Amino acid sequence: MIKLIKPTARLKNDFLKMIEEYRAKSEFFVYHDIAMISFQQYLDEMTDSELGKDLKPGLVPQTTFWLVKEDAIILGESRLRHYLTPDLELEGGHIGYAIRPSQRLYGFGTEILRLTLPEAGKLGLDRVLVTCDADNIGSSKIILANGGIFDGEGISKRSQKIVHRYWVPVE
Repeated sequence: MIKLIKPTARLKNDFLKMIEEYRAKSEFFVYHDIAMISFQQYLDEMTDSELGKDLKPGLVPQTTFWLVKEDAIILGESRLRHYLTPDLELEGGHIGYAIRPSQRLYGFGTEILRLTLPEAGKLGLDRVLVTCDADNIGSSKIILANGGIFDGEGISKRSQKIVHRYWVPVE
């Protein structure tokens, strides 16, 4: 059984294992700061972020979810941004997600986006923007499988790559 939960201290050890998987694949992008703080500080930051407390300039409130299997294994993470800024309209959108390397190609990317969409509805959103690099075919398929409608492309300010934009209905 898989479900979305908010980050919890109960799964600290599996979370740290997931970070090691990302490091081994040189994909430490999401958790680069965790090595500098304690796990409890990480959890506190996730709570503060959801509440919009002490946000760094340019950031918006966001809710973090873990996709878990059998309440013991973290399969991936999604981040639901509560509203968009001009930068997020180009790249990032409302929902970002990542599946840990050992759990890819099992359909969990499609599932994490599917399960995050109703959470966006709870914020009053009737559709969400989801973006991905144009060369990320897997993510494009995940977005399309969840009803995404292509809305154009732009150039990432961060990577200079082409970014595809999709609007996904929230049911």
